Amino acid sequence: MTLRETEIPGLLILDLVLHGDDRGWFKENWQRAKMTELGLPDFGPVQHSVAMNATAGVTRGFHAEPWDKLISVANGRIFGAWVDLRAGATFGTVVTEELGPETAVFVPRGVANGYQSLVDETVYSYLVNDHWSPEKRNAYGYVNLADETLGVRWPIPLSDATMSDADVAHPRLNEVSPVPGRNTVVIGADGQLGAALMERFPTAIGVERSTLDLGKPDSFAAVDWSGVGTIINAAAFTAVDDAETASGRRTAWAVNVDGVARLCRIAAEHRSTLVHVSSDYVFDGTVEEHDEDEAPSPLSVYGQTKAAGDALVGQLQRHLVVRTSWVIGSGRNFVSTMIDLAKRGISPAVVDDQFGRLTFVEDLAAGIEHLLLTDAPSGTWNLTNSGPVQSWAEIAADVFELCGRDRGDVTRVTTGEYALQQPERPTAPRPRHSALRLDRITAAGFRPPEDRERLRAYVAQRLAWL
Repeated sequence: MTLRETEIPGLLILDLVLHGDDRGWFKENWQRAKMTELGLPDFGPVQHSVAMNATAGVTRGFHAEPWDKLISVANGRIFGAWVDLRAGATFGTVVTEELGPETAVFVPRGVANGYQSLVDETVYSYLVNDHWSPEKRNAYGYVNLADETLGVRWPIPLSDATMSDADVAHPRLNEVSPVPGRNTVVIGADGQLGAALMERFPTAIGVERSTLDLGKPDSFAAVDWSGVGTIINAAAFTAVDDAETASGRRTAWAVNVDGVARLCRIAAEHRSTLVHVSSDYVFDGTVEEHDEDEAPSPLSVYGQTKAAGDALVGQLQRHLVVRTSWVIGSGRNFVSTMIDLAKRGISPAVVDDQFGRLTFVEDLAAGIEHLLLTDAPSGTWNLTNSGPVQSWAEIAADVFELCGRDRGDVTRVTTGEYALQQPERPTAPRPRHSALRLDRITAAGFRPPEDRERLRAYVAQRLAWL
């Protein structure tokens, strides 16, 4: 068994082995282990269809369906032709091949498929990774079999062929709109990170919490998941201290674990890539800098729920767990609070024994985009801004200085001392060290900017608004 690439990206030809004797022949028409090892996508077929072509000259196509398929011949021979109808440089590219039982072709979504039977009683077989329904015809792409610009040399002239009225009426290539790619869905589009992701993915479907609440099972039906290729989960229960209360604990698990489990089932069913944003809180912080392979050791309920969600996502074939820390965006956050206190003349007490790096949402979104565009391998990826590791108090002093205040106006306290100042509120245990190693993301070609550079720009912008 061998695999050949073609001029159409993703259109792959498989040369199969026929085992024959005086009784006939046998072949492995779909052999997942062998074929995926050769490079065929593990496309997850769910339906097997067979077309019987009674006479030579039966000609069908060109149809670009909203799924991938593996076509083959069970009996007879065909002349196969394929046209790339996806947007891009190869739009309109044609590939042809004569097929018998010894050949199979993998046809990716958006590539139009056509064929002509060359002998009577040709049996055409195909596996697809979505279930056919009449409603899905609206998502098809079509081009005329006789289009002059395609220049397909059908062995039996189309004037002598047997074709359906629908196929005869298909549009010429110059009238065809490219088949759109699979959709991207951003969950939590109304949050700080979600807003930054929507700027990076302007054609994505943004889903706000009012539409989909991960903690409410019934709300998942509000989203049409068909045709979704990527799901970016920027939603989570992040009230770290509230998660230590009885009601907060239940909500944290409902959103960060049960909700993520439902997303995993949806991603598996629709063969979607799930991008899931994780947290430094999955660690106990005893290691000064955490790499992607460190085992989870959460201290808090919030950290436990995030670790559990990460483990669920990690079971998917296509996934990216993007671990980050100390996120800063357009909404209310630590830096915006410090700016407000500085301008109001207040001198805060800030913990000086928790260490990490800030992550600005525009850089987090850019890193996620980079991982998707470069088809990064599934797994966990640390992604924060770069720069020296600092304590919260040091960052607060930087903010005060940028606001024209004295750095000494920030009082440095321990985590324990800070908790004693707020005895009425539950305080979740936090990792002492939250810095994440960035070697892997840097080696993948993405270099996060220094957080101090971003901090200066962020504070200047906020002050301009005041």
